[in-house]
Amino acid sequence: MTHLPGNIDDPILADFFDRLHSIFTAMDRCYTEAAEHYGFHCRGCEDNCCRTRFYHHTYLEYLYIHAGLNKLTHQKKQEVQSRAALVRRQAEKADEKAISVRLMCPLNSDGLCTLYIYRPMICRLHGIPHELRKPGQNVTRGPGCGMFAVQCSSKSYREFDRTPFYFEMAKLESELKQSAGLSGRIKMTIAEMIIAG
Repeated sequence: MTHLPGNIDDPILADFFDRLHSIFTAMDRCYTEAAEHYGFHCRGCEDNCCRTRFYHHTYLEYLYIHAGLNKLTHQKKQEVQSRAALVRRQAEKADEKAISVRLMCPLNSDGLCTLYIYRPMICRLHGIPHELRKPGQNVTRGPGCGMFAVQCSSKSYREFDRTPFYFEMAKLESELKQSAGLSGRIKMTIAEMIIAG
């Protein structure tokens, strides 16, 4: 992986974080509006998406997670780092044996996200039906999660287009990489992001 900026408090990064926060705020607002249309409530789910091995692909989200980690007390940060190391070891063992496991995200503490306001894009968008509109391609649609199917399968579809958010994220990521001299892409779980820091 390309070397990442060492100073998370760099004023240049602060500007990128402000812009990322604005994108995330818009995501949250649109998600909430769609969820309210369906009457969908994400809580108490046994098929917890915090146990899904999501991969994250932007330096922005990596750095934003670390900005959040730096806001924690030393003890809390150590707890999160210990859980991340354990999750990574368990995932590696499962991969060696070619078995599928559902491991709790190291940021989940008693059912709540330790870094909720810093959580990545997929954590904000997962759960409800959506669509993507790639140039020159047919619209692709994704279903809601298992709990959504249980709660809301009878409800009519409400448009929830992720495309503008992906576009804005890609644009901001490109600007960050150019500004920081970064190249390539990353593919990391939350646990790997925490350990890499």
